[in-house]
Amino acid sequence: MNRLDIVSIGEPMVEFNQTRPGDPHYLQGYGGDTSNMVIAAARSGARTGYVTRIGDDEFGRMFLALWRAEGVDTRGVALDAGAHTGVYFVTHGPRGHAFSYLRAGSAASRMRPQDLPLELLREARFVHASGISMAISACAADTVLAAFDAARAAGATVSFDSNLRPGLWPLARARALIGAAAGMAGVFFTSMDDARALSGMEDADAMLDWAHGLGARSVLLMRGAEGAIASDGAKRERIAGVKVETVDATGAGDCFCGATLARLAAGDALFEAARYANAAAALKTTGYGAVAPLPRADAVRRLLGG
Repeated sequence: MNRLDIVSIGEPMVEFNQTRPGDPHYLQGYGGDTSNMVIAAARSGARTGYVTRIGDDEFGRMFLALWRAEGVDTRGVALDAGAHTGVYFVTHGPRGHAFSYLRAGSAASRMRPQDLPLELLREARFVHASGISMAISACAADTVLAAFDAARAAGATVSFDSNLRPGLWPLARARALIGAAAGMAGVFFTSMDDARALSGMEDADAMLDWAHGLGARSVLLMRGAEGAIASDGAKRERIAGVKVETVDATGAGDCFCGATLARLAAGDALFEAARYANAAAALKTTGYGAVAPLPRADAVRRLLGG
């Protein structure tokens, strides 16, 4: 069987990005953390697929065209005539970028466990989702956990990104469900801000201990411009940030996740994959939008000097 390397589950969103503070003009692009992630992985050479629901609308059709152009398998994408595809806006100011969402009642929030494309999940080597995938609705959370159960039963590795959005759900519920998903994960991604909110810890090593304590085997602690820390439970490696001219950090964490999984699927060890992903995420921040600046493998290799 010609297995897919990565199948991702979540919500895609059409993006409107303000390219300059105060500018009334917005650049239309694409977003949604798990969609960004799977495109990043595809651009780094992985065979990928996506599982979601999209509206039977123009934005949904735009996403189908995007995924097909990027080589993402769309067998797991369902059209929903009774709901819309989500939209968000990005503005930029002195404190960085801010998001405004139009996602209530989106098609993706209507994902259900009984609709999962189990054959597609069973083809995958990694099955990935995020905290946002779970936060958009109770049935979406159930769908993610059911997908993870199916993936593990088929011998796939679960990958999970905490991607905490406090506006989407109460912190107590987020802690419980993110903890459950992380405990199923062979690869768990989290940021300093997420780990601080979820664990109550301030120290990076304590955060890693917390993540392993949930049951996660490998943990990637993303530290923004400062780089990342990778841990396999026995060894930890601090990876320094890469100096670039950053203009928009939207989707950098998603890029890190996708690049890591692409390299793990290609046979890299965890720490080698994390160094590659750290450079890929830095390159992503040099352009506007969540998807357009996602780098391809040759550009990452040039930045790494290889």
